[in-house]
Amino acid sequence: MKLLVVKELKSGEKRVAVVPQVVSKLQALGFSVQIQAGAGEASLQSDELYQQAGATVITDIDAALSQAECVVSVNPLTKEQIGKLLPKTLLVSFAQAKRDLDSIRAAITQKVSLLSFDFLPRISRAQAADALTSQATVAGYHTMLKAASLSQRMFPLVMTASGTIRPAKVLVLGAGVAGLQVMSVAKKLGAVVSGYDVRVASKDEVKSVGATFIELDLPPLEGQGGYARELNEERSRLQQELLTPFITASDLLITTAAVPGRPAPRLVTSSMLQTMRPGSVVADMAAESGGNVEGSVPGEIIEVAGIKVWGGANIPSQMSPDASFLYSGNIVSLLGFCVKDEKLAVDLNDEVLKGSALILDGEVVNDFVKQELNEGSN
Repeated sequence: MKLLVVKELKSGEKRVAVVPQVVSKLQALGFSVQIQAGAGEASLQSDELYQQAGATVITDIDAALSQAECVVSVNPLTKEQIGKLLPKTLLVSFAQAKRDLDSIRAAITQKVSLLSFDFLPRISRAQAADALTSQATVAGYHTMLKAASLSQRMFPLVMTASGTIRPAKVLVLGAGVAGLQVMSVAKKLGAVVSGYDVRVASKDEVKSVGATFIELDLPPLEGQGGYARELNEERSRLQQELLTPFITASDLLITTAAVPGRPAPRLVTSSMLQTMRPGSVVADMAAESGGNVEGSVPGEIIEVAGIKVWGGANIPSQMSPDASFLYSGNIVSLLGFCVKDEKLAVDLNDEVLKGSALILDGEVVNDFVKQELNEGSN
């Protein structure tokens, strides 16, 4: 089976879908691995390393696309790339219904299949393929280090003959994978860490990383797959009001809240920000999906009343070698569900494949994608 790894075309993307360390694992599944020349350079993976691992480095990408049986990438292929594929080719990447409609429509026209990590079910069988989790782990780590570098404060308690420096106070909103990683890193840096989440299970998770859980007088909100549900307007207003005193007392505020397939919930308004002390730092990990913090800009640092506000943009890509390594493992695991007797077969009776499949041989098999396509045509 011919598997092709393409060079990412999205501006600023440094990751690669397959690193040399997993080439042998793909070969063990029955794949011959081709990689576009230079695809791994931004992740510090040279063409020579791929060749040493047994992959073939190719320069004629159009010819490779026209012969591939499986193409793996971080971001979806462009409609131009998809137009060069054979029918029934299997594509594996992150793909969202709203954001990637052009690629989805091209995949339908070309009669190819598309699996998306954005829709992978969060069940125990699929843990090794859970790319959202692996990339959120990297993103949480980078975000806390970025926020710390922007702060003028030392993090740990420091006692000296000339005086005592109190530890920095870090507040994290959202206790998913990314949020827990942020808390863990902040704790290791010596900060006093607090966390908040609307989900019932989050209290014990926050405590497990050494942080203090903030309890608000609000009913919990639990969504499917362990995610939070979207907040209604009244609950959002009340939550903002109750969170304000905790935000005011913090030196660093990190927001990580997201609702799959929906804009990020607005947790912090500009008036709430202005209650923080000058020199405080805010990091919004959800800036690209609408932002948890009013006014945050993806990829930029702005200043509000003396407070630095950093908006995250493609955060895992900022630590591309490790992010790519983890993503490669997710690729191998998901393809393991697709190989039967050394042939590719997407069996929708398997709940892992049923959940992650958006298109099968040109037919849309995901209800959310069907809805977006219908709305887009109206």
